[in-house]
Amino acid sequence: MKRQHYLTALFFLFHLGAFSQTILSGKVLDEKNQPLPGVNIYIKGSYDGATSDVDGSFEFETEEEGSQTIIYQLMGFKTQEFAIDCDSSPISLQNVSLREMITDMNAVTISAGAMQASDASKAVVLKPLDIVTTPSAMGDIIGAFQTLPGTSTVGNDGRLFVRGGDASEVGIYIDGLRVGNAYGSTAGNFPTRTRFNPNLFKGTFFSTGGYSAEYGQALSSALALNSKDISPRSQGDLSLLSLGGGYSHTLSSDKQSITLTGNFFDLGPYQNLVKQNIDWERGPHSWDLEMASQKKLADGSLLKVMARTESGGMKLWQKQPGKEGRGVFIDLDNRYTFAQTNWKKAYENGWTLFSGISYSNNKDDIFYDSVNLQKNSKLIHAKFTGIKDFSDRISANSGIEYIQNDYSEGIVEANLERDYTDHQFYGFTEWDFYLSKKLVFRTGLRGGNSSLNQETWVDPRASFAYQVSENGQISLAGGTFSQVPTENFRALTPELKNVKSKHLILNYLYGANGRTLRAEAFYKSYDNLVTFDGSPMAPEKPINEGKGFAKGIDLFYRESRLIKNTDFWVTYSFVDSKRQFDQYSTKVQPAFAPRHNFSVVAKHGFQKLQSQLGMSFSMNDGYAYTDPNQSGEMNSKTRSFQNLSLSWSYLPKPNLIIHFAVSNVLGRENVFGYQYAQTPNASGVYESLPSGQAAPRFLLLGVFLTLSKDKTANNLNNL
Repeated sequence: MKRQHYLTALFFLFHLGAFSQTILSGKVLDEKNQPLPGVNIYIKGSYDGATSDVDGSFEFETEEEGSQTIIYQLMGFKTQEFAIDCDSSPISLQNVSLREMITDMNAVTISAGAMQASDASKAVVLKPLDIVTTPSAMGDIIGAFQTLPGTSTVGNDGRLFVRGGDASEVGIYIDGLRVGNAYGSTAGNFPTRTRFNPNLFKGTFFSTGGYSAEYGQALSSALALNSKDISPRSQGDLSLLSLGGGYSHTLSSDKQSITLTGNFFDLGPYQNLVKQNIDWERGPHSWDLEMASQKKLADGSLLKVMARTESGGMKLWQKQPGKEGRGVFIDLDNRYTFAQTNWKKAYENGWTLFSGISYSNNKDDIFYDSVNLQKNSKLIHAKFTGIKDFSDRISANSGIEYIQNDYSEGIVEANLERDYTDHQFYGFTEWDFYLSKKLVFRTGLRGGNSSLNQETWVDPRASFAYQVSENGQISLAGGTFSQVPTENFRALTPELKNVKSKHLILNYLYGANGRTLRAEAFYKSYDNLVTFDGSPMAPEKPINEGKGFAKGIDLFYRESRLIKNTDFWVTYSFVDSKRQFDQYSTKVQPAFAPRHNFSVVAKHGFQKLQSQLGMSFSMNDGYAYTDPNQSGEMNSKTRSFQNLSLSWSYLPKPNLIIHFAVSNVLGRENVFGYQYAQTPNASGVYESLPSGQAAPRFLLLGVFLTLSKDKTANNLNNL
């Protein structure tokens, strides 16, 4: 019996040796050498493992033998693997440090100078829908951005003015490609609009300064419009407006879509009904045809094609100060063509490649009194970029570009013409370094060369962002920016050098629970600004001798949860800008740069009434101008600008929208400056006429009907 127990014990001892175990232990830390609890540690291909304790330590046993792989894994951190040798002896592993994984969702973003209208960014300021529902915008992209900090409203111009800079200092891009003459041609202090429909775009990036090295030829700001990808459905959209109408038809499948659009506008009938401050002979009118196509290719890349052609014009009489009669007759006829195509593909090895080319052609035929002026501007932009994600912490965006600019202007009767062709070459590189998910640093260089002025330049730029709290971050951005002079100056003096600016921006951004707060301080200096003799209508001897600066603060607050069904934002900007430019011999406050700018936009939804009421109010402290009856330059200022606008949107059926909007509800007589006579009258006084609004108010009524298999689809689905 004893012999039997002895043999049994030997049997169990034999099996214990056959299934010997290895004990593994260690400790897991984070990048700051602090204990990291909750980490899963296990042997690859087995069920043997453990979870680290509060102090980061762990211990477990494994029956695996020989060469094995141990894995450390925790959500939000980069997984690490190590080779070990299990030989039944206890293994004390060295302390392992896990690095946080940086993703678009958890990483801090650089917000200095940058505002976005997109659902793809967590730092969103405006959404695409905001562009068409802001009452004062009347569906214009620029009109919506004029309610954001850093911008100035110049009501008789309509273009975008940013932080003491004029409208030519804002570069406009579609899918990264430059758009020439993005605004419609106009005359006689009648405000213009952007040419492109907001429905074409899925998002908008707007920088008030310190923008990426990918963009150039803009001293103040970059406005990048990103076109839509493949449409989700086939549908037709009919628009009937008090100013005209249009129809858009989309054909869509899983891998491709195409949208064809035609519009016609004529303000003549409307202007006959509503009192106008302009003496119209023929109101503004235009037609346009547009095509946008997207196709997913067999290799997974996306190809986009966009084309637009339009024609328009206006005829008016411009009264002259100190003179009787209707004044000078102006007849403007404009033809415009834009086309672009681009290709983009993301590869599994971390590369994303982009290539594209755009073409813009603008022709203006102007009769000013008895003089026939003709202007023609062509712009070709070709671009190739490559983005490489070397890891979740380092990425680079680099590219090369070519721009050809052809410009001509002439007086037909005198058979006079001046023109030029400029070939510009660019290269840029920009690197993002995520030192942690709370700290990112970006540095970049952009270089260029112009064949016309035989100048080569390099612009360094840098920025960083640091997350100071769960929902708050600070950003700092700075750099230099170069831009060739405007076309009319270059045609007169081709050897003009680049105008330059330097930006420094400090930003604080808070965003959480439907609330956004932005506070930004900025300083911008100007060098090589163009000055000339004579008047803006007939400049003489332009040279690069001007200088200037702009400094100030911007505040922005947006709230969507404080009041039920109400979304609103409030903006305030202070801009102290002085510059010697154009015909001015001293540094002056520009007419387009009011010091104090304020706006508020609010939208409230009435769910039972299937309606939305919108309100926007904008004001500034007035515009500087020169009164020749007093000494000095820019010696006077208009009274404050104020504009209260309202809108009402109603959905009687899911596929039908009725929209009504009215600007300047109170009928305030806003004045943006004064036009003075060239010579004094018999009393020695220079007589003047105010430059004001085209009309006391502007009213818009629109009916939008969508036809599709999905009876709930409407125009809002396009935004």
